Amino acid sequence: MSSTVTTATSPPTPPAARGRRKWTWLRGTAIAFVTLIFALPLVWMFAAAFKTNVQVTDPSVGLWFKPTLDNFRSIVEAGQIVRSMGNSLLVGVVSTVLSAVIAVPAAWAVGRFGMHRTGSLILVARIVPAISLLVPWYYLFAQMGLVGSYTVLVLSHMFVSVPLIMWIMISFFAGLPVELEEAARTDGLSAFGAFWRISLPLAAPGTATASLLAFVFSWNNFMFALVFADDRTQTVPVTLFNFISYASTDWGGLMAAATLITVPVVIAAVVGQKYLVAGLTSGATKG
Repeated sequence: MSSTVTTATSPPTPPAARGRRKWTWLRGTAIAFVTLIFALPLVWMFAAAFKTNVQVTDPSVGLWFKPTLDNFRSIVEAGQIVRSMGNSLLVGVVSTVLSAVIAVPAAWAVGRFGMHRTGSLILVARIVPAISLLVPWYYLFAQMGLVGSYTVLVLSHMFVSVPLIMWIMISFFAGLPVELEEAARTDGLSAFGAFWRISLPLAAPGTATASLLAFVFSWNNFMFALVFADDRTQTVPVTLFNFISYASTDWGGLMAAATLITVPVVIAAVVGQKYLVAGLTSGATKG
């Protein structure tokens, strides 16, 4: 008796599936390439922070070298970078909190009541270059005796942070169902009570996103601190600039200081990643 053995053959892959597989591969390759391009400067900065100045300027020294902590030890012992990080943290937190307190209710009013003219003024405030205001600001704050204080840094950062937070939050509040607030008003809440108890919790992702972006701006701002701060209130961007002199540049110390000041921003981005992604996604689909 003879038996016939049949082998099962897999059906051919549909063209649509092959197209999706090819698109997935191309997209993954593009993402990896872009990530590599953006990550290379950070990797070089982090590696240079553990090199001597001779190794930093030597092209033959790549990522394989004997690391040293002398750069970090020298900048910490000098004390200026630690003081500057404290100043930047203070100015960033205070300016962001005050900006959010002012901008979030204002954005709710603009988005809920359709104040298009006010929204246009906010856009104008966003596009006006801050450098054009430095001279009149300096004269005004000098007459008030505020130059060199934390107050002038907070106020100057708020000039950018308030319109930034408002511009992001307007679309969030405009996209919230007005029926929720109307139901709260029917239950006896005031207009502000409906905002505080209903709209504000629903807009938490947007508030977190806008506040994080405002803090990053304040942390990285160089121009305001260079003009308005003194040695006591100096922030980290100006401290980094001091590592560069006419005769030479302390590359090891500069890279070590840059690594230290990058850490808080990275931590803030990682901790707030959930709110940041949700906020940017929601803001792109509302309004």
